[in-house]
Amino acid sequence: MNFMNKSNPIGVFDSGIGGLTVVKQLKQFLPKENIVYFGDTARVPYGTKSNSTVIEYAIQDARFLINKNVKLIVVACNTASSVALDVLREKFGVPIIGMITPGANLALEKTKNNRIGVIGTEATISNAAYSKELLKLNDKVKVYEKACPLFVPLAEEGWLEHKATKLIAKEYLSELKEKNIDTLILGCTHYPLLKNVIGEVMGEGVELIDSGTAAAIVVEDYLRAKSLLNDSSVEGNDLFFVSDMPGKFKFIAERFLGKKLPNIRKIDLDEELSFKN
Repeated sequence: MNFMNKSNPIGVFDSGIGGLTVVKQLKQFLPKENIVYFGDTARVPYGTKSNSTVIEYAIQDARFLINKNVKLIVVACNTASSVALDVLREKFGVPIIGMITPGANLALEKTKNNRIGVIGTEATISNAAYSKELLKLNDKVKVYEKACPLFVPLAEEGWLEHKATKLIAKEYLSELKEKNIDTLILGCTHYPLLKNVIGEVMGEGVELIDSGTAAAIVVEDYLRAKSLLNDSSVEGNDLFFVSDMPGKFKFIAERFLGKKLPNIRKIDLDEELSFKN
């Protein structure tokens, strides 16, 4: 396979719909790029799974995208980024960009008092992925982490402004509010879907960091440095694959991205991989 082709697509995978927040940012920064997205909706969420299971799933997801001849993969899942990134980079020859380092760098740029909060899935928080990266980059920073596992099903359900979502957000975020943080990393790609509620609970003095934005900037910089930016004169073509529930995915995706998505296909991942390999 020839990965070093400008017109080849960018591959993006996530456990469900959360990675659409990264797709949205990629399309804003790189509108001419083609994107192939895989949402593993049959096995969502990844954040409650063991590290070994997440690694197994991530390898399968990446292999599916590589079979689509992508030139770069974005792991649009903080859980997979926190436990599987090194394995993926060792296993595959295509460039792979995760969420943790870009998000941590952006948070450090934004904080003024060096007090940073992180919210994420149980796996991301228990692995201390962001706190390790933040402290590696700046050992003077104070990091306060909180697992918010219910945010993923709320986002998947489309309850973005629901009363229940607001009550749960207040419950989760109350202890972080007491820590006088001025920056909060949304350490799961589902969480920007709930940005309005999270921002309302945290208040105006707290900057919310979307790792998807940070990752999109890193992708653009990488492709530019390698002369791999798509130089087409037209907007890129996007393909969306899911492992289950294409109708539900389509409904939420179209509402979030603000456009019709005709190219959504349900696939059997085992079948796809056994056919190609």
